[in-house]
Amino acid sequence: MKKDAHYYAVLAFSRACGFKKDCARDIAFASQYVDDAKINHIIIDGTIPNDIQHDKIDDQPSFFNMATCHSYTRVKTFNYSAMINNTSAFHFVPGCKGQSLTKKLRCRQESPVIVKILEDALKQDDLIRLGLTLHPFADTFSHQGFSGLLSKVNDIKNIKSRSKIPLSISQGILKVATFFYGKDGFDRRVDSVMPAYGHGQAMEYPDLPYEKWSYEYDFSDQFSSSYKSSGFIDNRVRFRNAFENIKGYLNQYLVNYPQYLSPNVNFNNFEILFDALLIEEPDHERIKNWKKTLIYAGLFDKNDPQLVYDEYMWLEDAFDNFKKEKFNRRKVTGVHLAENFINSNWYKFYQTVKWYKDKFFQYCSDNGLDICR
Repeated sequence: MKKDAHYYAVLAFSRACGFKKDCARDIAFASQYVDDAKINHIIIDGTIPNDIQHDKIDDQPSFFNMATCHSYTRVKTFNYSAMINNTSAFHFVPGCKGQSLTKKLRCRQESPVIVKILEDALKQDDLIRLGLTLHPFADTFSHQGFSGLLSKVNDIKNIKSRSKIPLSISQGILKVATFFYGKDGFDRRVDSVMPAYGHGQAMEYPDLPYEKWSYEYDFSDQFSSSYKSSGFIDNRVRFRNAFENIKGYLNQYLVNYPQYLSPNVNFNNFEILFDALLIEEPDHERIKNWKKTLIYAGLFDKNDPQLVYDEYMWLEDAFDNFKKEKFNRRKVTGVHLAENFINSNWYKFYQTVKWYKDKFFQYCSDNGLDICR
């Protein structure tokens, strides 16, 4: 899924279920930030309060191993540690079904691993923990069938789009490339330039909420090139199922922690939210439509800051010497903590990532999937 779902849909459903505006934003921001938290190593400069948890890397106080996303086109990301700790853990949670390790790593809707983590999050008074966990939960619906490792599982062919409105980049690429190379030629070129990593060979089809599509995959246990069709996939069904479930979890969280409930929300027209979720428009138009819908539904006012997602907001609040160009790296050095760093949402997100990874490996093991960090 993309920002329209991970941020704006989560924001909308959180608010509609009854969360206060700022609480809804914290949940939605944590959900979307999983796709934007690409820094994996921060070296701290200056005094560190005793109650700040941190690592020590090469004798330097650091925050380490907290990235939840990376560039899937960089060769450096094609290593086991990055794939397991990042891609599998946060975007392709293993379904733990099948005989081989490769098949067990295939993502499955409502994986028993993510369901257990989400159940734990519901028992904790921590909105960021809830929001972060909703991201991989939602992705189990859209990314099902693919693996977070470079794997034969992800080697697909014969992608077909059944959407009536060719709006996406993927549809344009597919149409032009098929015209020039033919279907078999296109499949060969995709296989040669796009590694079988995540849903890379499926391009953006899994993440488009309105898309109707199909592909062929090797279903044999030995990957003997025995291909069959995935069947007709209607992303509208997948996305709706995901947010029907998310709505239930949000309601349950408010039962557990009623202090986050706003007395000013009495909303029952969820169909307009599902209409906004599934609208057939390009990415930027879906986001624009979400903003209009949230204002029209009376969930937010047009000047509410919650309607704008700024991926650098948490970093700017947490670090005194924040500069966008400095923090747009995988490793950031010479960082100064803000005075109220311990209460910053970035630091809470950092702690949540550590918590989530511990739970992820524990529940993978509990479900017969023993993978090392």
